[in-house]
Amino acid sequence: MPTYKLWYFNLTGLGEPIRLMLSYNNIPFEDKRIEFADWPKYKDQMPLGQMPVLEIDGKKYNQSKAVMRCLAKKFGLYGSSDEEAWEIDATADAIDDLRIPLSTYHWEENPDFKAKLKEPAFKKKEMLMAKFEEQVKKNGGFFVNKKLSWADLLYAGYTDYLSNVLGHDLNKDHPELKKLVDKIRAHPGVKAYLDKRPKTSL
Repeated sequence: MPTYKLWYFNLTGLGEPIRLMLSYNNIPFEDKRIEFADWPKYKDQMPLGQMPVLEIDGKKYNQSKAVMRCLAKKFGLYGSSDEEAWEIDATADAIDDLRIPLSTYHWEENPDFKAKLKEPAFKKKEMLMAKFEEQVKKNGGFFVNKKLSWADLLYAGYTDYLSNVLGHDLNKDHPELKKLVDKIRAHPGVKAYLDKRPKTSL
């Protein structure tokens, strides 16, 4: 069996969907968490000087969604047709359309610019969350074709991070999305990972 090591910071963020993907498929992996103060020592070791990076048998693979797609193909979570794969990819891109403005708003240090970022970020969040709720309800509790795909794991992986950014549960007003995330978290492999993961602020 290949050996897996995930390199990422000691937070959820972009690394968490990969952790959930591996855990859901019962794949043992080394969860290499780098503190921000130690990052300069490791940066030059990464393909593009950024993380997350998934190392498989000593080879480093970068770009978080490319890693998710690669693993999804290995584990049968990328749909059963080109059209279904497109739906999954489109959903994943829409999920990033939710994450990126909220994350940009959260990390912005200039108070004047941060104030300008807030309204469009939260307006987009409301629109996308309503669309996602409808999509999951229509698809029997999943994002695409009534079965689990990597888009579901991507969303579940971002949930804790975005909930911390917002200061409340991302899914509090969206019962279908909450049920989806709870279903993934209840999977034995994922639950075992969540029970042992470090407590972090993000």
